[in-house]
Amino acid sequence: MAVDPRTPVLIGQGQAIDRSTAVADVKHPVALMADALHAAAADACIELPDDVDSIRVVRLLSWKYPNVAHALASALGITAREYATTPHGGNMPQTLVNLSARQILSGEQDFVILAGGECTRTRSLFKDANTLPWPAPDAARTTDGTPIPAPTHVVDDLALLNEEEIRLGIVLPVQVYPMFESAIRATSGRNIEQHDRHIAGLWSRFNAVAVDNAFAWSREPMSADRIREVSSDNRMIGTPYRKVMNSNNQVNMTASLIMCSVERATSLGVPRDRWVFPLAGTDCHEHQFISNRWSFAETPAVARGGALAMELADCDIDDLSLVDLYSCFPSAVQLGAASLGFDIERTLTLTGGLSFAGGPWNNYVMHSIATAMVRLRESSSEKAFIWANGGYATKHAFGVYAMTPPNSGFRHGSPQAEIDALPRRELAVGDDAAGPAIVEAFTVMHDRDGEPERLIAAALRKDERRAWIVSDDRSVAREFATGEHVGDAVTLRRSGELAD
Repeated sequence: MAVDPRTPVLIGQGQAIDRSTAVADVKHPVALMADALHAAAADACIELPDDVDSIRVVRLLSWKYPNVAHALASALGITAREYATTPHGGNMPQTLVNLSARQILSGEQDFVILAGGECTRTRSLFKDANTLPWPAPDAARTTDGTPIPAPTHVVDDLALLNEEEIRLGIVLPVQVYPMFESAIRATSGRNIEQHDRHIAGLWSRFNAVAVDNAFAWSREPMSADRIREVSSDNRMIGTPYRKVMNSNNQVNMTASLIMCSVERATSLGVPRDRWVFPLAGTDCHEHQFISNRWSFAETPAVARGGALAMELADCDIDDLSLVDLYSCFPSAVQLGAASLGFDIERTLTLTGGLSFAGGPWNNYVMHSIATAMVRLRESSSEKAFIWANGGYATKHAFGVYAMTPPNSGFRHGSPQAEIDALPRRELAVGDDAAGPAIVEAFTVMHDRDGEPERLIAAALRKDERRAWIVSDDRSVAREFATGEHVGDAVTLRRSGELAD
């Protein structure tokens, strides 16, 4: 079958890890990204062109560059027509693949480099950034005096927090995902011990994949019992999550992908057994603020976005043998699996997940896609499915990949209009939240000694509006840290405050 020369294709992937601890040896993020790019070029059996259409780097946190994509180009000794970056969000790597595929298909782009990564472990080792011989974060010109251009922003941002959530300090994923977990537990009908065993078993299956992944940050085998055990090195963070159930962002990891048209891949002489085709992709988001979600135990945008991606790829769930669901916390995997229709007992990660393979902030999914490329080349009849998630299970991107080109060309869509029409909760704020309510989800944040220190909960009023509860009273935190409290009747003095 003849392939449209504008068909987008992934031709190279590379991953890099830096475990150095001496200040003279540690690499800054762009230097480590360059290593991943060189690996991606070697993987494609090509030399990087001197000029490319676009270099797109997922936004990073561990170092500030005036223009990170331009810095990467300089490190590689190449130039680009466009130097681009993204907003924050774990969905961004897949969103960039979707965007680049569409633009390659339309002729807007022909050769695109995608990259991202973090050196957060180094930043934690050397808290005084001045001790690191890394590029100046505020430089306006390159070393030869050339002005550094401003980056292009190729993806629109989406605000993730409303004023009330910010006021109450409900702002961190480490606070929100364990609340989702309590809602999932209550819906499942499992008691505390049963559910703890359930999520420990899930995480032990992810760990087993990381053990066999050469690019995983932590490859130490961990049994379900060890994952569930609370200990000095596995303390409780936010009930019910032990430390190892949280995304591990203390890593030095980068990944890169090279995308181009079939026509360009052919002219470069990229071997046909290197080509991996994005068949279809979708992008969407849940109701923007968690305050307005109808349920913390459901992700309807995941259901619709995933189903549409499969439909556009002309496949169904039984055709997807390689699956990587976003895995920042156990609740994310469970929400994704339930919404998409995957059996929770099957293998749902290609890398080992963000706790074990590593969670380089926004760029984890680029490692997923890189690993999917490797796996597909090993078994050319399979298809891979990727779910990328940003925010608080807020922003979603999906991709379906195969070694065989798509019958109808790369296809992209979004079910956002349908999602926006779904029911949403109104939020009771201030004195308007006063009165009786029923706890629907909760977590207790623990201090570094593992002691309960702060309650965060969501409650539903009789009028079905949601109200937030926070308490820094340690006696209240201790009370909620044990036992099941979803379904408890409470009385609020006002938004964020429990009555005595």
